[in-house]
Amino acid sequence: MGKPTGFIEFTRELPTKRAPQERIKDYKEFVEKYSDQKLKEQSGRCMNCGVPFCHNGCPLGNIIPEFNDAVYNSNWEEAYELLSVTNNFPEFTGRICPAPCESACVLGINQPAIAIEEIEKHIIEIAFEKGFVKPKNPNIRTGKKIAVIGSGPAGLATAAQLNYAGHHVTVFERDDAPGGLLRYGIPDFKLEKWVIDRRIQLLEQEGVVFKCNTHVGVTIKMDEIISEHHAVVIAAGSTIPRDLDIPGRTLEGVYFAMDFLKQQNKRVSNKEVEGDAILATGQDVVVIGGGDTGSDCVGTSNRQGATSVTQLELMPKPPVSRNDVMPWPTYPMTLKTTSSHEEGASREWAVLTKRFIGKAGKLTGIELVDITWKAATIDKPARFEEVEGTTRIVPCQKAFLAMGFLHPQHQGFIDEIGVELDARGNVGANETDYATSINKVFAAGDARRGQSLVVWAISEGRECARKVDEYLMGYSSLESKDKSYIINI
Repeated sequence: MGKPTGFIEFTRELPTKRAPQERIKDYKEFVEKYSDQKLKEQSGRCMNCGVPFCHNGCPLGNIIPEFNDAVYNSNWEEAYELLSVTNNFPEFTGRICPAPCESACVLGINQPAIAIEEIEKHIIEIAFEKGFVKPKNPNIRTGKKIAVIGSGPAGLATAAQLNYAGHHVTVFERDDAPGGLLRYGIPDFKLEKWVIDRRIQLLEQEGVVFKCNTHVGVTIKMDEIISEHHAVVIAAGSTIPRDLDIPGRTLEGVYFAMDFLKQQNKRVSNKEVEGDAILATGQDVVVIGGGDTGSDCVGTSNRQGATSVTQLELMPKPPVSRNDVMPWPTYPMTLKTTSSHEEGASREWAVLTKRFIGKAGKLTGIELVDITWKAATIDKPARFEEVEGTTRIVPCQKAFLAMGFLHPQHQGFIDEIGVELDARGNVGANETDYATSINKVFAAGDARRGQSLVVWAISEGRECARKVDEYLMGYSSLESKDKSYIINI
């Protein structure tokens, strides 16, 4: 423990941010760095618990008390080594993770939790500044060739780990640059793309090969990839968005959120935007869906100069703090106010979208109605009822559907090879071996588990890599949550 009385002396403080009215003028990250003293204080709040629940709260099993101690004592190389042994990409999770580890923090029982996510980001950025982050080239090459389909966080983690094991890894990506959701789903004001490029360059130096503009199942057959590699990992993400089948859906002005976000990410990167421009400038925007993707649409709309932004959520407004149904250390479904909400947006809960209204084929408004939810019973699931007299029409020229994703795209290589799917349409593979119904084909990330968090995608990639290594070699020296050489000493 860095400072035994730190949790008594210091309270939780987060780094300052640029003011909302300033940061909406650009797409740069806006969270400032801790001062050296503040970083020391925040890491010193860690109690080094006898049972660190943060380990279980983190999908990666990060060794949190130990790296907090190293930070407090300014042992930066040690902190980096402790962090990187469980997390391939802390520069990603330190920026965009909802930090379930903090929800499980023991201090969080009666005080604000340790600022674990921010400390993690500081560790990796200081490690880059000090030159600790170097290519990890394997000592021996096995001669085994592995293909990874998709370069999102799951695909990148899989590729990194299998390359460390000495295999030859090729990553196939249908877009023009690696990163998947990280590059074309998450706005630059949350994750600038130089952060991704820096890591991709490092992976290339380590020996990972990236083949972009390569759409498996379209420009190259999956059967060809399977025949030319000793193992194949499907890490293509969950990319089919949930639609809203109501009257007026085909009106011009109704778009999937990811189409909107991808276009803007390309503009920021000075890349050509395909198709008609989707812009919120001078528009009344309604975002349907109350999650992170919806929040990203809010922040992007404000930066484009929307006249008004409203975010709708079908579920009731969550409580501000924990209650009896979500006790510590479970992840609390409490009210979340993001940085995008701070920048300006109207938020409505328990609202049903009835129909899109248009004129001359273009969206002009949305009909809404308030709803009340009825709790589930033994014989009936949870359900809602419309509140009489609450139907109204709100002006809207751009509506973005941000209601989550159903499953990976089936059309293409998944249909081509006839791999078994689970009941939700994801690639069928369990957490025992990550193997699919097709010989030597594995699956990881959202393509396997369904829509989830970036941190879970990285975890899936790491665990899948170990199983592929075991399949190829009969054993594996790769770390996993159950095989950590530090934790299990």
